[in-house]
Amino acid sequence: MSNIASLLRQAATAAAGAQQYPAASLYVVATPIGNLADLTLRAIEVLARADAVACEDTRVSAALLRHLGLDKPLLAVHEHNEHGAAQGVVERLAQGQRVAYVSDAGTPAVSDPGAVLVAAVRAAGHRVVPIPGASSAVTALSAAGDVRSSGFEFVGFLPAKGAERRAALQALAAQPRAQVLFEAPHRVQALAAELAQGLPTRRVSVCRELTKQFESIHTLTAAELPDWFAGDAQRLRGEFVLVLHAPEAVPVSDEADALPAEAERALRTLLAELPLKQAVALAATLSGAPRNALYQRALALRDEDADAG
Repeated sequence: MSNIASLLRQAATAAAGAQQYPAASLYVVATPIGNLADLTLRAIEVLARADAVACEDTRVSAALLRHLGLDKPLLAVHEHNEHGAAQGVVERLAQGQRVAYVSDAGTPAVSDPGAVLVAAVRAAGHRVVPIPGASSAVTALSAAGDVRSSGFEFVGFLPAKGAERRAALQALAAQPRAQVLFEAPHRVQALAAELAQGLPTRRVSVCRELTKQFESIHTLTAAELPDWFAGDAQRLRGEFVLVLHAPEAVPVSDEADALPAEAERALRTLLAELPLKQAVALAATLSGAPRNALYQRALALRDEDADAG
């Protein structure tokens, strides 16, 4: 074991060794998205205690374990075999083993395999213990600086093509909050062109190679995206997370004109009794008015009330 690995293990045991690590449990362990230093001490301790490590790619996980000075049985559990492989994990848990599950990078079951495995383990009556850590979606949001958004929606990868992709892009335009998208390098220019055409005024934070040496984060309007990517071939390399910022609020007078009178009345009544998001959702169902218009109007009414107070 290298000196670094030994020191990491000692630090992990000192910080997390006294915690509870029940047997017959699946530990869902977040791993770094690019910077190895982002691995938590608790994750190191869990990997050290695990009887086996289930993983998306055994080669990637073997390299991580070697860095930690660990040698564990590796079980391949990926998108092509997850249903069948989950039963093997359940059998190990039934024998009282601790099994850790890691994807190649980030938090498992968030656009990566893991959800099927977790569901199978829970259905078999075994405990699932999340070990939090790096997440590219949350990392991108923290650096996007979207001051308008109230919450966010994780979209992940859009459908690759066809009617499903067009429908997904149209759905993005209707959402009142920030949207987090993943995209592959060979498709990111196509996505940029689609966003520029459909949502030209929306701001987009392009996050590339997060936590790595050549990390870059740029925020610009969707209309500017195609030229920005075309301006430097280096901008097309790496892993991408895009944050589509929430739309700008429509001026109060315009928003009021856009809503039918019955929708306005319903919204005002519901806002007096319910949280904003719940009131908007119910007003949209009752009146049939566009949810985005109702949301922007609700924000304006909330600001009016704050000023009056």
